[in-house]
Amino acid sequence: MSPGSHGQTALGPAAGVLRGRDLSRGTVSGVCHGTLGELYQGPLRAGADPEIAVVSFPVDRHSWVYFTPGAATGPPRPPVLREKSATAARLFLDHYGLTLPPGDWRTHSELPVGVGMASSTADIVATLRCLFHVFSLPYDTDVVLGVLADIERADSVFLDGFALYLSGRHRVVRRLGADIGFHTAYVTEPGTVDTAAVTPLLLDHYRRRGEEYERCLTDLLKGFDSGDPAAVARAATVSAALSQEVLPKATFGSLQAHRERFGADGVFVAHTGSLAGYLFTSRPRAEVTSELSAFFHSLGHQCTFAQGGYG
Repeated sequence: MSPGSHGQTALGPAAGVLRGRDLSRGTVSGVCHGTLGELYQGPLRAGADPEIAVVSFPVDRHSWVYFTPGAATGPPRPPVLREKSATAARLFLDHYGLTLPPGDWRTHSELPVGVGMASSTADIVATLRCLFHVFSLPYDTDVVLGVLADIERADSVFLDGFALYLSGRHRVVRRLGADIGFHTAYVTEPGTVDTAAVTPLLLDHYRRRGEEYERCLTDLLKGFDSGDPAAVARAATVSAALSQEVLPKATFGSLQAHRERFGADGVFVAHTGSLAGYLFTSRPRAEVTSELSAFFHSLGHQCTFAQGGYG
């Protein structure tokens, strides 16, 4: 797949139109979940030339993309798709040699931009899934990876399970299944992180702390292999603590200090975002959720509760 012009928002012409399907039928949709940052972000292995590996933390929050075939009526409307999603659609059409029929795009998202919830990647994947449905094509992970590689460093939200993933190389190192899940309570701290700008800082940090990260990742993978969410939560807490040394979260110290008080099994963060929160292997009781809300409010933040993972 050849790289496209990332600044183009209109869908360019392609080589042909898929035959044998009625493209005038009703609205089709593509949906993709986002993340609550990562359970692990660090080097794949200790060494002088580390690669950034992630185990994204899926959340039950989504991006939707809709396409309704049919001739547009009324005055022209501005493009609905965000720039990267429009680029993804063009790359998809170029790859298959297709032309998009006349129609109407609509989008909706529960994922705030720039906080570590993979909103951009989820938008792209939802757009591609919508296009697979428009043309009745089987979902092809390799095509999705090829499009993402032409656009941005990405999370593994295109999979329906956990994975150890090289975000820069767009390579799935190992699938970790879909048997583990958590209840979460988290906050979004103010500000955003420029991932490209901090990458050199992260790589220097990974070189210095490579052995600690290697132990952390080993423990995390053992937790997944044994189906032990508490072990995964402990390793995620270690990864979050290591990230404090380079991209600190203001609330992290308080979260750590009060973790046992609330019976949380671990702490997670968006390593290059602004989320921080608790991991629970079982649903907190109503009185605990009230206490959690009051605690986060005392730190100056509104608490959010959400399901994370798959189990």
